[in-house]
Amino acid sequence: MDAATLLGLIAGIGLIGWALVTGGDVKAFVNLSSAAIVLGGTFAATLINYRVQQFVTAVRLALRVFRGAGHDHAALIQTLVAFAERARRDGLLALEDEAEDLQDPFLKKGIRLVVDGTDPELVRTVLETELAYQQDRHRLGQSVFSTMASLSPAFGMVGTLIGLIQMLGNLDDPEAIGPGMAVALITTFYGAVLAYLFFSPIAGKLRLASEEETLFREMAIEGVLSIQAGDNPRIVHEKLWAFLSPSMRERVEAAEQGEAAPARQEGEATA
Repeated sequence: MDAATLLGLIAGIGLIGWALVTGGDVKAFVNLSSAAIVLGGTFAATLINYRVQQFVTAVRLALRVFRGAGHDHAALIQTLVAFAERARRDGLLALEDEAEDLQDPFLKKGIRLVVDGTDPELVRTVLETELAYQQDRHRLGQSVFSTMASLSPAFGMVGTLIGLIQMLGNLDDPEAIGPGMAVALITTFYGAVLAYLFFSPIAGKLRLASEEETLFREMAIEGVLSIQAGDNPRIVHEKLWAFLSPSMRERVEAAEQGEAAPARQEGEATA
């Protein structure tokens, strides 16, 4: 799991749990009917708002993001620069076999189009179209969890109203008013926790992951087109470098230096 996500979940759940334990009886915060109203109502309304396949796709996107499967921009730059060097030395057709070893289907498709002699504008159109539909899928995932974040507090209020109505029906029993009020408020608590500790952060995480993947794909498109144009490998590197923020450039430089160091040591040992 992504380190930041894991740390956030541990901190959020831990602090709330600590507050419950130190504040009194934890059992007072456990109510199955309240949980059923909030969770059941949220998921039911979400399924009404979206199709089942759209909901399943959103969950899959969230699971993939939480596994921490990021994008290695340093590896992408190195791969494209190496392809540019090979293309200038041996021609574009020499990339055909190397393209088959690529793990990224998007980059593999781009190199295949170049090797097949596809017009550069058509290459750009094909890749940008695929990128646009990818962004649509990601926006759908964000939308699903944003909807759940807005629905869960609402169903928390629904549960509170149900509890208050039931409590008002027992006004002739003063001893039942306090516990009844506590149960009524538990649903609001459940709704707030689900919305602001889970659903809303998941939507935000999906948005950030989509932005990172979009940047990665845009770099791939620019690199593929530069290779097709026969640009010098150094120019390819500089074009891709321009996509990176200063902090990302530092990480990429550190990765490149980390891989260069063992090579130097090996060379020194051979000498």
